[in-house]
Amino acid sequence: MARLRALARQAGTSAVACMSELTHLNAAGEVHMVEVGDRAPSRREATAEGFIAMAPEVLALVLAGNAPKGDVLAVARVAAIQAAKRTWELIPLCHPIALSGLAVTIEPSADGRGLRLEATARTTGSTGVEMEALTAVQVGLLTLYDMVKAVDPAMTIGPVRLLVKTGGRHGDWRHPGLAELPADG
Repeated sequence: MARLRALARQAGTSAVACMSELTHLNAAGEVHMVEVGDRAPSRREATAEGFIAMAPEVLALVLAGNAPKGDVLAVARVAAIQAAKRTWELIPLCHPIALSGLAVTIEPSADGRGLRLEATARTTGSTGVEMEALTAVQVGLLTLYDMVKAVDPAMTIGPVRLLVKTGGRHGDWRHPGLAELPADG
């Protein structure tokens, strides 16, 4: 609570005002699970991305499908999907969500030094899917690490971030660091 008050002072607001933005805290500042039963179901989608840097020769092995443990990319995609479906079991205050879809792509990063994993989670429900998209990315990246750590234990994971979310009470959101998309999509 002291840290929350300090952050609120830095932001020029009160701790009470700051707490009202933290939905997992009740009026007394205690942790609780947010009630979402009174929210109207709506279509919600969230996309997250993450990166894993690796030695060029390891990247070449992975992309060629010649890693010692086999098709690393396929295993990581399955792990990401499985993780998204079980997010509520991993993150204490998340609600179980019926995902209507989850897309996972893994491709070489733009700088050519590793892989970029992107996950898009979708649902029609009363709470968002940001945590499912982020969990999918994290576990997919950890799986990539696990599958090739024997040949490159110096791999580095990160950054991981939410890119966009649509739907819900707070509407659409886009990471401020993203370049604007062209008008035609």
